[in-house]
Amino acid sequence: MMESLVILKEEALAELAGVADAAALEAWRIKYLSRQGLLPAALEKIKDLPKEQRPEAGKISNQVKQAVQVAFDLKKETFSGATTGLPDDPTLPGRILPLASRHVVSRTIDDIVAIFRRMGFALATGPEIETEFYNFDALNTPADHPARNEQDTFYVDQAADPRQGRHLLRTQTSTVQIRTMENQKPPIRILAPGRCYRRDEIDATHGVFFNQIEGLVVDEGITLADLKGTMEYFFKEFMGADTRVRFRPHFFPFTEPSFEIDMARQGATVKGREWLEICGCGMVDPAVFQTVGVDAERYNGFAFGMGVERMAMIRHGIPDLRLLYENDIRFLRQF
Repeated sequence: MMESLVILKEEALAELAGVADAAALEAWRIKYLSRQGLLPAALEKIKDLPKEQRPEAGKISNQVKQAVQVAFDLKKETFSGATTGLPDDPTLPGRILPLASRHVVSRTIDDIVAIFRRMGFALATGPEIETEFYNFDALNTPADHPARNEQDTFYVDQAADPRQGRHLLRTQTSTVQIRTMENQKPPIRILAPGRCYRRDEIDATHGVFFNQIEGLVVDEGITLADLKGTMEYFFKEFMGADTRVRFRPHFFPFTEPSFEIDMARQGATVKGREWLEICGCGMVDPAVFQTVGVDAERYNGFAFGMGVERMAMIRHGIPDLRLLYENDIRFLRQF
């Protein structure tokens, strides 16, 4: 029995060496390795051997089976082109594969950051899971503010730390401003891009998450004129030289005075409106400086924040926010 297995192996390998094409290889496989092939049929006879001969026969049968299978796999590679990675006919023209590109939101972030970098702003980042202290308390947001309601904010847990409060998905990147002022002495000039989360109804202009970019400047002698000049320069660089900017008085808990920034472009309207609200800003409230240990008598500053998706929609004329995240390649190829 064991001698016949060795002989069968030698015959199979000798015949395999003479195989010249894929069709002949398949015929060889059917003859020796298929379910009804010679090798499985020979191995099946091991069970008929005396009990004391089976261990040795099993050892030899495994060696034979492995040797034949390895030889077959190597031969198969020579016909499939697996060893070279080349097609059967190397003279055929190559296939042009589509190249990936940066998402329109990522490109918008890059463009915004590049403009502010030219004005001396440094990038700063922070965690997306924050505490009530950094997201609300340190930003002078009162306990009864609507934004702190569970219908407006995604809370991660209900157990509140005595100082930090509950954990939540940040609703704004203003949290990065607080963390920066805690760990860095003025002068400060940072830009904080990142993803934020709010319990908004999903429609053409809202989603449960969005990208936001906030800026903070803290130094001696900072005035409202610095804020106005910075934002006007940015919008003209980003949207075009014909862009007009206006400031409207508003209220934010963490800035005083506070403003909404509206933008208009020559001859352009959005849903029949000439002016479009695009950014919030203001001079940093002294209460915020007091929370983070910055001397409000010596330093002052300004902060601003804008939604990246809205900037991209206005810049490219995109009518629906949801188009940005449906991953339709036909839409994304336009950018």
